[in-house]
Amino acid sequence: MSPTIDSDIAIIGGGMVGAALAALLAKADPRWRIAVIEAFPLLPDQSPTSYRPSFDDRSTAIAHGSVLLLQQLGLWDSLRQYATPIEQVHVSDRGHLNGALIDRHQVGVDALGYVIPNAWIGQVLLAHLQGLDNLDWLAPARVSRLKPVAGGAELTVVSGNSSASDGAGSVVHRTSLAVIADGAQSSLRDSLGIDVAVQAYGQSAVITNVNLDEPHQGIAYERFTDLGPMAMLPLGGSQAGRQAALVWTLPESEVDAVMALSDEAFLQRLQLRFGFRLGRLTGIGKRDSYPLSLAVAKEQVRSSLVVMGNAAHFLHPVAGQGFNLALRDCAALAATLQQAAREQQPLGKLSVLQQYLQVQAQDQQLTIGISDQLTKWFSHPGLPQAALRALGFIGLECVPPAKQWLSQQTMGNISRQVVL
Repeated sequence: MSPTIDSDIAIIGGGMVGAALAALLAKADPRWRIAVIEAFPLLPDQSPTSYRPSFDDRSTAIAHGSVLLLQQLGLWDSLRQYATPIEQVHVSDRGHLNGALIDRHQVGVDALGYVIPNAWIGQVLLAHLQGLDNLDWLAPARVSRLKPVAGGAELTVVSGNSSASDGAGSVVHRTSLAVIADGAQSSLRDSLGIDVAVQAYGQSAVITNVNLDEPHQGIAYERFTDLGPMAMLPLGGSQAGRQAALVWTLPESEVDAVMALSDEAFLQRLQLRFGFRLGRLTGIGKRDSYPLSLAVAKEQVRSSLVVMGNAAHFLHPVAGQGFNLALRDCAALAATLQQAAREQQPLGKLSVLQQYLQVQAQDQQLTIGISDQLTKWFSHPGLPQAALRALGFIGLECVPPAKQWLSQQTMGNISRQVVL
């Protein structure tokens, strides 16, 4: 018979969202016993062949509101060592004169956000989790089955790379609350019959780092083209940096051909599409690509179960809102559970989890809606759409409240929940 291990909260998935949630929960109540079950080894550099998809060569834009949460956790001083501040965000429509500029001085902050390499985020988060007394890390391990039981959930956890289906080498883990945070393609979520509304954009994102011959001056560029949006995010730790993180959205029919280009041909095409706002593009790093869609789970909570991160909502990378929204979800869940514990309510009680979802509903709807509509609106090259986009940019510049609202939403300062 398999041994049994118990926890108050079990987080399935130890990537950026799962690790951040674990840190927030551990701070919310040090008495909770928290387990993180992760398919990959603990640290990204544990071995030369170690690979963790959450902590790869990509970079993440951390919004101002997210910085405040990371400060509460005591992680920001470490993270900012390799963080590049965003002084301005320049939004433009290729082939048209008008654009919108959001400046940190207009909203009274030190930076609109920061760009941090995912590998460094992983190092800081996981090192922090290792020092927590109330957290157990089960890795490498996977959950082969999640079964609702009275007062919680029962997880069958298989250690290492075992694929045994007969229970050999597995343990039964009982928890009051299970959190699924194992990514957009979560097989565990699917096995529970949780449907996902998927809207394919017919686009793929090409990701790489680009070398520049001029300093980026801390400006993040969001450029909309007839083929889809592209973003250039500043890297290098300061305004003097000469590297940018590229997210280049392309039709699925073109992405293979672009990925097959030589570095020189790739840079030439990129320069043609982006222009010379960052001067001449002089080199690129490793290229990756992945298909884009909007995927939203139709259920995010059940009794003793929460779905979070990309498993709950997978967004187009335009405006860089995916991780920041997930982090706000994590903070709201931690705060809701903290209040439930004060009132001596079970952590997995359905009404408690529904309260969390109610708190985050507006934030999720706004953020998902903005991401989706920007993607659709700026993917139409026709004259009527182009003219209305130009009017929209003019409106942002001429109507300060509208610009302020958009700034606050993209900075993650609307509906932000903080662990007390």
